[in-house]
Amino acid sequence: MPSPLPLPEPHTDSHPPLRDRLGRPLRDLRLSLTDRCNLRCPYCMPREVFGPEHPFLPESELLSFPEMLRLAEAFLACGVRKIRLTGGEPLLRPGLISLVEQLSRLPLLEDLALTTNGTALASLAPALKSAGLHRITVSLDALDPATFQRMSDARVRVERVLEGIDAAATAGFAPIKINMVVRRGINEHQIVPMAKRFAQAPFILRFIEYMDVGNSNHWRLDEVVPAAEILARLAAEAPLEEIPPQVSGETARRYRLRGFSGEIGVIASVTRPFCQGCSRARISAQGLLHTCLFGRPCLDLRALLRAPQPPDREALRQTIVSAWQAREDRYSELRGRLLEETPKTEMSLLGG
Repeated sequence: MPSPLPLPEPHTDSHPPLRDRLGRPLRDLRLSLTDRCNLRCPYCMPREVFGPEHPFLPESELLSFPEMLRLAEAFLACGVRKIRLTGGEPLLRPGLISLVEQLSRLPLLEDLALTTNGTALASLAPALKSAGLHRITVSLDALDPATFQRMSDARVRVERVLEGIDAAATAGFAPIKINMVVRRGINEHQIVPMAKRFAQAPFILRFIEYMDVGNSNHWRLDEVVPAAEILARLAAEAPLEEIPPQVSGETARRYRLRGFSGEIGVIASVTRPFCQGCSRARISAQGLLHTCLFGRPCLDLRALLRAPQPPDREALRQTIVSAWQAREDRYSELRGRLLEETPKTEMSLLGG
């Protein structure tokens, strides 16, 4: 077990609310821990690009845990209240449990979550819960073994992921979110089976429209299964009851299948963009700040922290404030009107 990381000094929430140029607050931070993953899902890390010779980031180029803690504290001082750990596959990052312990103790943090492919969750779920992790989201694109293998392009059995989900429930995580990316011609026939399996408590199931994230997945609009079709398939099985939003800026439209105790949601970035409510900042595995999932990085935070004279706490906060106040990203709303290809960061570096 790595030695405990030093906690940042406490601070108070004394700054006015931070808004971007479109009036959107900064409330959520996605923090990528690694660019590595043990799956090769074609929509994220297609094997022909991320093969044996792919140059993954060396450890020295990843943000260190003390650097992550310092950035987390700075973002909390800017108004962030939720932090989600992503990847790549975050469970592959050595020392993860220690990082979770330190992050969970930061002042002002209300919600610490993690998104995983679930393949290592069976062994790590109890330790993650004990370390202070609040919530877990598992990416699972099919229950059928053949379809799961096609979606993940790896020699991993779907039962291994299901065992991880069960372990998370046993450890006390509730609710557990399940994310399913729906891609036409590959796994749309799994929409109803997934709903029947995960539309019961303690699960929240999210269907996600296939998105044009990164530059490697050869995204095509005709492979998107729109939210309206997803909902129609579900409604053919049981009536849908819409659930009102809990907080502003929710990415999913929420429903309940009549007769089921769980919750279903649809994240429709392509057909029903929600840019106007987006309150998320993302830090890539090598420390680049992104203010949009589809946008270019706007700030090299790692370079700032590793400068001969790194900024003090207030200077770092002000730098983040300036970056957010300059933000005007709304890629999904403009997707059909963009005249040129927008260079994007790969999902493996940035997380979802």
